[in-house]
Amino acid sequence: MSSEYRRITKDGLWDNNIVFAQALGLCPLLAVTGTATNGLGMGLATTVVMVASGLMISLLRGIITPQVRIPVFVLIIAVLVTLVDMSMNAWVHDLHKVLGLFIPLIVTNCAILGRAESFASRNTVMKSMYDGLMMGIGFTFALVLLGAAREILGSGTLFDNAAQLLGGWARFIEFTLIEDYKGFLLIILPPGGFLVLGFILALKRLLDNKFAERKQKAINSISEFQPES
Repeated sequence: MSSEYRRITKDGLWDNNIVFAQALGLCPLLAVTGTATNGLGMGLATTVVMVASGLMISLLRGIITPQVRIPVFVLIIAVLVTLVDMSMNAWVHDLHKVLGLFIPLIVTNCAILGRAESFASRNTVMKSMYDGLMMGIGFTFALVLLGAAREILGSGTLFDNAAQLLGGWARFIEFTLIEDYKGFLLIILPPGGFLVLGFILALKRLLDNKFAERKQKAINSISEFQPES
Protein backbone atom coordinates (compact mmCIF):
# COMPACT_ATOMS: atom_id res chain seq x y z
CA MET A 1 0.00 0.00 0.00
CA SER A 2 1.41 3.39 -0.99
CA SER A 3 1.93 6.17 1.53
CA GLU A 4 -1.02 8.06 0.01
CA TYR A 5 -3.42 5.20 0.61
CA ARG A 6 -2.01 4.65 4.11
CA ARG A 7 -2.71 8.30 4.88
CA ILE A 8 -6.27 8.00 3.55
CA THR A 9 -6.80 4.89 5.68
CA LYS A 10 -5.49 6.54 8.84
CA ASP A 11 -7.53 9.68 8.23
CA GLY A 12 -10.79 7.81 7.68
CA LEU A 13 -10.46 5.39 10.55
CA TRP A 14 -8.86 7.59 13.21
CA ASP A 15 -7.18 10.95 12.62
CA ASN A 16 -10.03 12.53 10.62
CA ASN A 17 -12.84 10.24 11.72
CA ILE A 18 -16.24 11.74 10.88
CA VAL A 19 -17.50 11.45 14.44
CA PHE A 20 -14.47 11.35 16.72
CA ALA A 21 -12.45 14.07 14.97
CA GLN A 22 -14.89 16.14 12.89
CA ALA A 23 -17.97 15.78 15.15
CA LEU A 24 -20.25 15.44 12.11
CA GLY A 25 -23.24 13.15 11.56
CA LEU A 26 -24.26 13.41 15.21
CA CYS A 27 -27.99 13.42 14.49
CA PRO A 28 -28.16 9.81 13.20
CA LEU A 29 -25.36 8.84 15.56
CA LEU A 30 -27.37 9.73 18.65
CA ALA A 31 -30.79 8.82 17.26
CA VAL A 32 -30.28 5.29 15.92
CA THR A 33 -27.58 3.88 18.18
CA GLY A 34 -29.88 2.42 20.81
CA THR A 35 -28.47 -0.92 19.65
CA ALA A 36 -25.34 -1.97 17.80
CA THR A 37 -27.52 -3.53 15.08
CA ASN A 38 -29.12 -0.20 14.21
CA GLY A 39 -25.71 1.45 14.16
CA LEU A 40 -24.32 -1.20 11.83
CA GLY A 41 -27.23 -0.86 9.41
CA MET A 42 -27.03 2.93 9.33
CA GLY A 43 -23.25 2.86 8.97
CA LEU A 44 -23.30 0.43 6.05
CA ALA A 45 -25.95 2.48 4.25
CA THR A 46 -23.86 5.64 4.70
CA THR A 47 -20.73 3.84 3.52
CA VAL A 48 -22.42 2.76 0.29
CA VAL A 49 -23.45 6.38 -0.37
CA MET A 50 -19.95 7.70 0.36
CA VAL A 51 -18.23 5.20 -1.96
CA ALA A 52 -20.76 5.73 -4.76
CA SER A 53 -20.67 9.53 -4.44
CA GLY A 54 -16.87 9.48 -4.54
CA LEU A 55 -17.05 7.43 -7.73
CA MET A 56 -19.64 9.63 -9.46
CA ILE A 57 -18.19 12.99 -8.46
CA SER A 58 -14.64 11.98 -9.36
CA LEU A 59 -15.83 10.78 -12.78
CA LEU A 60 -17.69 14.04 -13.41
CA ARG A 61 -15.18 16.45 -11.86
CA GLY A 62 -13.96 17.59 -15.27
CA ILE A 63 -17.50 18.37 -16.44
CA ILE A 64 -19.00 20.07 -13.38
CA THR A 65 -18.23 23.78 -13.38
CA PRO A 66 -17.19 25.49 -10.11
CA GLN A 67 -20.26 27.76 -10.14
CA VAL A 68 -22.76 24.90 -9.84
CA ARG A 69 -20.67 22.23 -8.13
CA ILE A 70 -22.45 22.30 -4.75
CA PRO A 71 -26.01 21.90 -6.13
CA VAL A 72 -24.77 19.15 -8.46
CA PHE A 73 -23.01 17.36 -5.60
CA VAL A 74 -26.17 17.53 -3.49
CA LEU A 75 -28.25 16.22 -6.39
CA ILE A 76 -25.91 13.29 -6.95
CA ILE A 77 -25.89 12.42 -3.24
CA ALA A 78 -29.70 12.71 -3.07
CA VAL A 79 -30.12 10.30 -5.99
CA LEU A 80 -27.76 7.79 -4.39
CA VAL A 81 -29.50 8.05 -1.01
CA THR A 82 -32.87 7.49 -2.70
CA LEU A 83 -31.55 4.34 -4.36
CA VAL A 84 -30.17 3.07 -1.04
CA ASP A 85 -33.45 3.91 0.70
CA MET A 86 -35.49 1.99 -1.88
CA SER A 87 -33.08 -0.95 -1.81
CA MET A 88 -33.25 -1.22 1.97
CA ASN A 89 -37.03 -1.00 1.85
CA ALA A 90 -37.08 -3.90 -0.60
CA TRP A 91 -34.45 -6.22 0.91
CA VAL A 92 -34.11 -5.34 4.62
CA HIS A 93 -37.56 -3.95 5.27
CA ASP A 94 -37.51 -4.46 9.06
CA LEU A 95 -34.30 -2.48 9.42
CA HIS A 96 -35.69 0.15 7.05
CA LYS A 97 -38.69 0.59 9.35
CA VAL A 98 -36.46 0.95 12.41
CA LEU A 99 -34.14 3.54 10.85
CA GLY A 100 -37.06 5.31 9.18
CA LEU A 101 -36.51 8.97 8.38
CA PHE A 102 -32.80 8.85 9.15
CA ILE A 103 -32.02 7.04 5.89
CA PRO A 104 -33.23 9.94 3.68
CA LEU A 105 -31.47 12.31 6.06
CA ILE A 106 -28.14 10.84 4.95
CA VAL A 107 -28.39 13.52 2.25
CA THR A 108 -27.89 16.18 4.92
CA ASN A 109 -24.82 14.52 6.42
CA CYS A 110 -22.20 17.25 6.06
CA ALA A 111 -19.41 14.69 5.98
CA ILE A 112 -20.54 13.28 2.62
CA LEU A 113 -20.80 16.68 0.95
CA GLY A 114 -17.56 17.73 2.61
CA ARG A 115 -15.62 14.76 1.21
CA ALA A 116 -17.17 15.36 -2.20
CA GLU A 117 -15.96 18.96 -2.18
CA SER A 118 -12.56 18.51 -0.54
CA PHE A 119 -11.46 15.15 -1.94
CA ALA A 120 -13.56 13.46 -4.67
CA SER A 121 -13.72 16.59 -6.85
CA ARG A 122 -9.91 16.83 -6.81
CA ASN A 123 -8.67 13.24 -7.00
CA THR A 124 -8.80 10.13 -9.17
CA VAL A 125 -11.66 7.64 -9.12
CA MET A 126 -9.79 4.96 -7.19
CA LYS A 127 -8.56 7.35 -4.53
CA SER A 128 -12.01 8.92 -4.19
CA MET A 129 -13.72 5.55 -3.80
CA TYR A 130 -11.12 4.41 -1.29
CA ASP A 131 -11.49 7.63 0.67
CA GLY A 132 -15.26 7.15 0.75
CA LEU A 133 -14.79 3.55 1.89
CA MET A 134 -12.43 4.46 4.72
CA MET A 135 -14.56 7.40 5.86
CA GLY A 136 -17.63 5.15 5.75
CA ILE A 137 -15.93 2.38 7.72
CA GLY A 138 -14.76 4.93 10.29
CA PHE A 139 -18.30 6.27 10.61
CA THR A 140 -19.69 2.73 10.88
CA PHE A 141 -17.15 1.93 13.57
CA ALA A 142 -18.29 4.97 15.57
CA LEU A 143 -21.96 4.02 15.20
CA VAL A 144 -21.38 0.40 16.18
CA LEU A 145 -19.11 1.31 19.09
CA LEU A 146 -21.60 3.78 20.53
CA GLY A 147 -24.53 1.44 19.87
CA ALA A 148 -22.72 -1.50 21.45
CA ALA A 149 -21.82 0.49 24.56
CA ARG A 150 -25.38 1.74 24.98
CA GLU A 151 -26.90 -1.67 24.30
CA ILE A 152 -24.62 -3.52 26.73
CA LEU A 153 -25.09 -0.97 29.52
CA GLY A 154 -28.78 -0.43 28.82
CA SER A 155 -30.01 -3.94 28.01
CA GLY A 156 -27.21 -6.43 28.65
CA THR A 157 -27.29 -7.64 25.04
CA LEU A 158 -25.19 -7.16 21.92
CA PHE A 159 -26.55 -7.01 18.35
CA ASP A 160 -30.02 -7.92 19.59
CA ASN A 161 -32.49 -8.78 16.78
CA ALA A 162 -29.67 -8.71 14.23
CA ALA A 163 -31.09 -11.71 12.37
CA GLN A 164 -34.52 -10.10 12.14
CA LEU A 165 -33.23 -6.73 10.97
CA LEU A 166 -30.25 -7.72 8.80
CA GLY A 167 -31.17 -11.24 7.72
CA GLY A 168 -30.50 -14.78 8.87
CA TRP A 169 -26.76 -14.48 8.22
CA ALA A 170 -26.45 -12.13 11.22
CA ARG A 171 -27.75 -14.63 13.77
CA PHE A 172 -24.22 -15.59 14.84
CA ILE A 173 -23.44 -12.08 16.16
CA GLU A 174 -26.39 -11.98 18.59
CA PHE A 175 -25.34 -12.26 22.23
CA THR A 176 -26.96 -11.99 25.65
CA LEU A 177 -24.12 -10.84 27.86
CA ILE A 178 -25.99 -10.38 31.15
CA GLU A 179 -28.81 -12.78 31.96
CA ASP A 180 -31.92 -11.37 33.67
CA TYR A 181 -30.53 -7.85 33.39
CA LYS A 182 -33.06 -5.22 34.47
CA GLY A 183 -31.62 -2.59 32.17
CA PHE A 184 -30.37 0.98 32.52
CA LEU A 185 -33.01 3.10 30.83
CA LEU A 186 -31.04 6.37 30.82
CA ILE A 187 -28.34 4.91 28.57
CA ILE A 188 -30.88 3.77 25.98
CA LEU A 189 -32.62 7.17 25.89
CA PRO A 190 -31.13 10.12 23.90
CA PRO A 191 -29.37 11.66 26.95
CA GLY A 192 -27.51 8.38 27.31
CA GLY A 193 -26.18 8.80 23.80
CA PHE A 194 -24.63 12.16 24.73
CA LEU A 195 -23.10 10.71 27.90
CA VAL A 196 -21.56 7.66 26.21
CA LEU A 197 -20.31 9.74 23.27
CA GLY A 198 -18.64 12.14 25.70
CA PHE A 199 -16.77 9.31 27.42
CA ILE A 200 -15.68 7.85 24.04
CA LEU A 201 -14.40 11.24 22.85
CA ALA A 202 -12.49 11.68 26.10
CA LEU A 203 -10.94 8.22 25.68
CA LYS A 204 -9.87 9.05 22.12
CA ARG A 205 -8.26 12.27 23.32
CA LEU A 206 -6.30 10.32 25.96
CA LEU A 207 -5.15 7.77 23.37
CA ASP A 208 -4.10 10.53 20.96
CA ASN A 209 -2.03 12.14 23.71
CA LYS A 210 -0.39 8.79 24.54
CA PHE A 211 0.45 8.18 20.87
CA ALA A 212 1.89 11.69 20.57
CA GLU A 213 4.06 11.18 23.67
CA ARG A 214 5.40 7.86 22.37
CA LYS A 215 6.15 9.39 18.99
CA GLN A 216 7.99 12.29 20.61
CA LYS A 217 10.00 9.92 22.81
CA ALA A 218 10.97 7.87 19.76
CA ILE A 219 12.11 11.03 17.95
CA ASN A 220 14.11 12.16 20.97
CA SER A 221 15.79 8.77 21.37
CA ILE A 222 16.78 8.73 17.70
CA SER A 223 18.19 12.25 17.90
CA GLU A 224 20.30 11.29 20.92
CA PHE A 225 22.12 8.60 18.94
CA GLN A 226 22.76 10.81 15.95
CA PRO A 227 26.32 12.23 15.93
CA GLU A 228 26.62 15.99 16.16
CA SER A 229 27.91 17.71 13.05
